Amino acid sequence: MKKLKKDSPIERIWNGIFVENPVFVLVLGMCPTLATTTSAMNAIGMGLSTTVVLALSNLLIALLRKIIPDRMRMPAYIVVIASFVTMVDFLMEGFTPDLYKVLGIYIPLIVVNCIIMGRAEAYAGKKPVVASFFDGLGMGLGFTLALFLLGSIREIIGAGTWLGMKITPSGYVPVNIFVLAPGAFLVCGFLVAIMNKLKIGAGRRPKSEWDPTEKICGDCFSCMKFGVCDKKPEGTETAAQTIAKSKGTVAEAVAKPAAGAGATAVKAAGTPAGAEASAAAAGAGTEKKEAES
Repeated sequence: MKKLKKDSPIERIWNGIFVENPVFVLVLGMCPTLATTTSAMNAIGMGLSTTVVLALSNLLIALLRKIIPDRMRMPAYIVVIASFVTMVDFLMEGFTPDLYKVLGIYIPLIVVNCIIMGRAEAYAGKKPVVASFFDGLGMGLGFTLALFLLGSIREIIGAGTWLGMKITPSGYVPVNIFVLAPGAFLVCGFLVAIMNKLKIGAGRRPKSEWDPTEKICGDCFSCMKFGVCDKKPEGTETAAQTIAKSKGTVAEAVAKPAAGAGATAVKAAGTPAGAEASAAAAGAGTEKKEAES
């Protein structure tokens, strides 16, 4: 895949959908993810409402990032997010009352969704307006896609329908556990495992098949290619250098106390008290040998 330019709209959208998918990679926002995915339609409603709040809140926070005092940024972010959530709540109540009743309290709870607050703190508060908007859009689309997959699987297996239409054979017996809480954990666990397999598999490809970008990477220990990457972003170390440095630090820390103890013993032996102690120890050893003989 061609390397994408950092902070470009396409890179931000791809980042939210696959690289840092909020559900399958970052494992954020699990409460609405597990609670509202009993059907594909509910998942779409929850995902799209979160996407709108994410994109608009990132946009406004990026516009105000140089005005908001650093010590007041968290309260300011909450006020911005709560304002957009209130608008979405009223719009859903007016235009989609059935979906609004099904989602219930989870629409107002978008205010405290850690995905939205996390992107505001980690990205929108530090980056330009356009990049922040597309970052929120990408994260929202990734969240919506994750909810849609989870809701579709649970609805098909647990109810035999998809988007309200029956698609299973007449003899199919729905597995009701999949529309309950245990089914949500099972399906989510399998999807996270599949995502991990895809990302780890990509990281283990031969070095000639991929080109790690020098600007997107930043933390080698959190990278899926850690241990096989021989390149490094500017100002950081390669994986091999990091490992070698950590081993050298441990060895040095172990060697210092031993060397210090040896030097102390030699220094003590050079003093009169140290010489007397050494002579006494030698005499005791000689007496012990004579007694044994």
